[in-house]
Amino acid sequence: MTVSVRDIMRKDLHTIAVSSSIQDTAILMNDLKVSSLLIVDTYGNPVGLVTERDLVRRACVKDQLSSQVTNKEIMSSPLITIDAKSSASDAIDLMLKNKVRHLLVVDNESGNSGKPIGIITPLDLMRYDDYPREERSDVLEMILEYYV
Repeated sequence: MTVSVRDIMRKDLHTIAVSSSIQDTAILMNDLKVSSLLIVDTYGNPVGLVTERDLVRRACVKDQLSSQVTNKEIMSSPLITIDAKSSASDAIDLMLKNKVRHLLVVDNESGNSGKPIGIITPLDLMRYDDYPREERSDVLEMILEYYV
């Protein structure tokens, strides 16, 4: 039986408004102990993703005042999504192809039409027990080295 992305993703999908400051975003990430937040518009629709890397590379290194920069200005968009029924290998391939570390997991089951249900990162793939320990290390190194 093939394990799907749904089986290894993080189900705690945290969001913040597109208009919120990146200072609020960083505080929320710290409080929740997460490395990314899903950015939503005023209707709650996902429009982007802000990661710790986005905060560092798009704001901190430019010496921007975090209380005056919004998520819209630094978020990664469009969102790279993967269907919950996809395999771990599909997730790895998609991360490498798009040079990203976070994939939004969507449910394309009947009637859900791409509803976000979680997120998957290289750390989640490392926790996946069907990979032998050595292979998991190789996979993580491949994902990280490819675009660091």
